[in-house]
Amino acid sequence: MSADADEPEVLWRPSEQQVERTRIADFRRWLHRQRGVRVDDYDQLWSFSTGSVPEFWSALAEYLGVRWHDEPGEVLSGDTMPGVRWFSGGTLNYAEHALGRDVAGAAKADDDVAILFEREDGISEQLTFGVLRAQVAAMRSALSDLGVAKGDRVVALAPNCPQTLVAFLATASLGAVWSSCSPDFGVRAVADRFTQIEPKVLVAVNGYVYNGRSFDVRPTVEQLRADLPGLAATVLVDYEGDGSMPGALDWDALLDEHAGADLEFEPVEFDHPLWVLYSSGTTGLPKGIVQGHGGITLEHLKMLTLHSDLGPADRFLWFTTTGWMMWNFLVSGLLVGTTVVLYDGSPGHPDLRTLWRLAERHEVTYFGTSAPFVQSCLKEGLRPAAEFDLSALRTLGSTGAPLTTDGFRWIADEVGGHVQIASVSGGTDLCTAFVGASPDVPVWLGELSCRSLGAAVAAYDDVGNELVDRVGELVITEPMPSMPVSFWNDPDGTRLRESYFEDFPGVWRHGDWIKITDRGSAIIYGRSDSTLNRGGVRMGTAEFYRVVEGFDDVRDSLVIDTSANEEGELLCFLVLSEGASLEDIEPGLRRELRKALSPRHVPDRFVVVDAVPRTLNGKKCEVPVKKILRGVDPDTAVSRDALANPDSLGPFVAYASGE
Repeated sequence: MSADADEPEVLWRPSEQQVERTRIADFRRWLHRQRGVRVDDYDQLWSFSTGSVPEFWSALAEYLGVRWHDEPGEVLSGDTMPGVRWFSGGTLNYAEHALGRDVAGAAKADDDVAILFEREDGISEQLTFGVLRAQVAAMRSALSDLGVAKGDRVVALAPNCPQTLVAFLATASLGAVWSSCSPDFGVRAVADRFTQIEPKVLVAVNGYVYNGRSFDVRPTVEQLRADLPGLAATVLVDYEGDGSMPGALDWDALLDEHAGADLEFEPVEFDHPLWVLYSSGTTGLPKGIVQGHGGITLEHLKMLTLHSDLGPADRFLWFTTTGWMMWNFLVSGLLVGTTVVLYDGSPGHPDLRTLWRLAERHEVTYFGTSAPFVQSCLKEGLRPAAEFDLSALRTLGSTGAPLTTDGFRWIADEVGGHVQIASVSGGTDLCTAFVGASPDVPVWLGELSCRSLGAAVAAYDDVGNELVDRVGELVITEPMPSMPVSFWNDPDGTRLRESYFEDFPGVWRHGDWIKITDRGSAIIYGRSDSTLNRGGVRMGTAEFYRVVEGFDDVRDSLVIDTSANEEGELLCFLVLSEGASLEDIEPGLRRELRKALSPRHVPDRFVVVDAVPRTLNGKKCEVPVKKILRGVDPDTAVSRDALANPDSLGPFVAYASGE
């Protein structure tokens, strides 16, 4: 893991004129004018944001126009993480920021487009801010009549569609707490999440479409109702298939009944719960991660305004489901007055051009997706810029896994050299990216351009020394407002401390390997708890995947080091293209791994499987599979309900048992 002294190729660099027009440049000028803080470039601004933490977040809140009902006192109180408190005494409401004025203070006009929605079967809808406000007001009134008040929970089993967004904003406007799951989650996976937080109202769709098929959700909803005895009501959206349910309230009828209701916003404390997100739940119950109104409002305003350079003239698409934190991030586009583009369906139906057609049709400015989607387009030989008019596209965001150098190159060549590549990394834990991109920082091949403002990200060695140009544990050394307020049902904070603060007291350990270059850019090497340790040489799994999945015939892969205290096997499981054979590609794989990584990192054996086990959010299940291969009982190693493809475990269980 030694550093490469040569600076990698620059794939994108903004001109001075482009930089001067960005909102982040405007913020730098504002800082100098209003606060007397002079920062001439991104590096200086980042240093200020992490070295003068209260001053930075106070200035940011003022610049971004955070609307307080009660003005806050001290910006940051408390000595060490966890346990710090932000903006004590201040009250606000997330939904008011989403539906009221934009960051420049201008009202979001009734006829401005707030939502553009498309479903894979061609159903589409457009909602203006006026219509959105009216629907949120009506649903707010309906929820209130059902007894929902500040602190109560409203949950949704629903896809990425306008009704879900309306229900969320109505919930937030009341000061109630939101949580959602995608309707393709199995009933046990949903119940494992929702039963923990004891919701008062369940919003659900009757069905959904995916990959050309329709699915009936009502059996899952019926089981959920039985598992949630505290429910006051179930609200059913007639989304697909016209199916109804006894005892459920009809979404459209509720909107009609409460049409004309006033839109109001309950002022809540800065750290009052906004929503509950969940850990993957691959072992045991998913942890309920509670994030606050103020922390999310301020963090998402920062990321969308300064890092993404989004505003009222833009259109923001990120392909996601409601079970992934990127849905929460996407809908926050409303905070800055941006039109959010919602897509519900398979990105590969009828083919991988679906999202590119969507980007052309709606003149998308910022197109967000996952690294595996980019890799799939690359392997299909797609040339989006040649096939579609993407002239409106300014930035392509990628997350969910490290983006390969081939992926970077493909975007630059086939999407457009004018498009900024925003490869970002963060987590559900903070609902943001703490390493990513900025419109005034270049894009280097294979690297995340910068650490986010206010994110004091560093690489630590085993004893807590900071590393530069060397791989170490990703840590955050200063608090951020969107860090969890708490875990649900963790009253004394024990589980939260164990999750992030045990290894380095007062410092957040995230669980990834990272290298910070002397330019301030970064490379993510995969999860630190699934490290490949061969002969004392440690390597992140992401490096391995970059090599193996660069082969055209490899569709997916999973690498597992079964070593513990003694030397074990290094195993590489491969999903191959149709017609490809291991016999043909194995010699090339071995040569390339030896050359690109090291002789120690050539697997003891390659094994072909039909699929790689993935979580409901699409993450590779490295650690659970590692446990299974080391002899742990499969039902102990992983919760099958937390997997998107539980049947994929079969070959790994068989391999572990010698079958």
